[in-house]
Amino acid sequence: MTSAFRELAYQSAERSRREFLLSGASGLGAVGLGSMLAADGVLADSNSAVSLDAVNPLAPKQPHFDAKAKACIFIFMAGAPSHLDLFDPKPKLMELHNQPLPESMYKGVRFAFLKPETARLMAPVSRSWKKHGECGMELSDLLPHIGSVADDLLLVRSMHTDQFNHHPGQLLMQCGRASFGLPSMGSWLTYGLGSESQNLPGYVVLTAGRGSSGGATLWQSGFLPSVHAGVLFRNQGEPVLNLDNPAGLPNELQRKGLDVLREVNSQRLATMHDPEIASRIASYELAFRMQSSAPELIDLSGETQATLDAYGVGRKEPKDHKASRGVGPGSWGAFARNCLLARRMVERGVRFINIIHASWDHHSNLDNELTYNAGMADQPIAALIADLKQRGLLDSTMVVWGGEFGRTPLGENRNADGTVTGRDHHPFAFSMFLAGGGIKGGQVYGESDEIGWGVAQNPVHPNDMHATMLQQFGLDHLRLTHRFQGRDFRLTDVAGKVIDEWVA
Repeated sequence: MTSAFRELAYQSAERSRREFLLSGASGLGAVGLGSMLAADGVLADSNSAVSLDAVNPLAPKQPHFDAKAKACIFIFMAGAPSHLDLFDPKPKLMELHNQPLPESMYKGVRFAFLKPETARLMAPVSRSWKKHGECGMELSDLLPHIGSVADDLLLVRSMHTDQFNHHPGQLLMQCGRASFGLPSMGSWLTYGLGSESQNLPGYVVLTAGRGSSGGATLWQSGFLPSVHAGVLFRNQGEPVLNLDNPAGLPNELQRKGLDVLREVNSQRLATMHDPEIASRIASYELAFRMQSSAPELIDLSGETQATLDAYGVGRKEPKDHKASRGVGPGSWGAFARNCLLARRMVERGVRFINIIHASWDHHSNLDNELTYNAGMADQPIAALIADLKQRGLLDSTMVVWGGEFGRTPLGENRNADGTVTGRDHHPFAFSMFLAGGGIKGGQVYGESDEIGWGVAQNPVHPNDMHATMLQQFGLDHLRLTHRFQGRDFRLTDVAGKVIDEWVA
């Protein structure tokens, strides 16, 4: 028997077994498969056959319980902003400025570049602090606009992580664990709830600056169907690369081609019952609808000049800046447009929007770099929160701001001449803030110690934050699971607790 004949015989045998298990006559296979496909949103119910109309993996789904949040805008400052210069004033650190740290505190601690034996405590001596809002939230002078919405913010000063380097830390913050191949939070949300948008993806990614260490691994779908992966949008030009038709291809011809392709894929789906084929069908159809909806989305001509000015769209970057880390082609304008586009996406039913900006990895030139980045982010983020609130959308839209970890209260000391003036990686304490989506604003949660080295009260791990966020979307983090390779996976892995004090 030739190898080709053996392969043909093997495929025939496999097909026969598969068809037996999946046929109506076998009973058990059909019932089990129908249940799985219904759970994945491929079938309308477990008793129906696979049909063209039923294939919609992003169809809206019911949450586990009543939800307060419907959409999330996660503003991820890749590279790790300094909590000590932005969110967490430390009078004691000011007193101890330029003093050595006791060996007992740094012994056994990993640093990326810093040499702890000769390092000195570095207070944010060029920063001043001001109380904002009725809640009296203290913020750095670099964040005056965010201070204007302080009463809507939950500022968490007790975040901590178990990851020390950028890529693992970013994976943990976005995917719940520092491992490759896992779904990101946006993927889990669309998997659990679907999307209310008919003409845009349920999960969209907007970027600015230099690009993050994690790249596309931060918006992957992992082992979930690929339709749940984040779709990278551009805020100008062609919204999604290769979305436009080639020159000379009329819409009606494209529609006929898609109809044929849909029929072929549907026949294959009816035979194989593979949810990934359903994802393929849904993706082709969504791309066709996006050809008209995506250009309309990024066209800001319908926005008032007051709105554009509030977000800082069209503002010019300072020409005399001495920064390089977060600088990209038109970073300030791109970030402002991204924040405005996020609001427009929420209005159009997009479930999860990632705004990713890099880099905040300020090992040196801290004052100049942080002044540039904060100036870029402060106004658009505050405008986004205020705009959502004014439009009645903040109650159902959760806004999250943060990075993968914090920065050391010790100054960098790689160079003997003292030219390196930044902060190293610091996983033991950092700050993030949340607003909207049923989160109780106007409060500071948790504390770091007197120099911002470790957590002193109410520690919060990223998995705890994930669990609490999911609850606001009506999802029990213990029940939002997907079986893969014999194990039930979830966003919070084997950890995570809901923090009731955060909830309004």
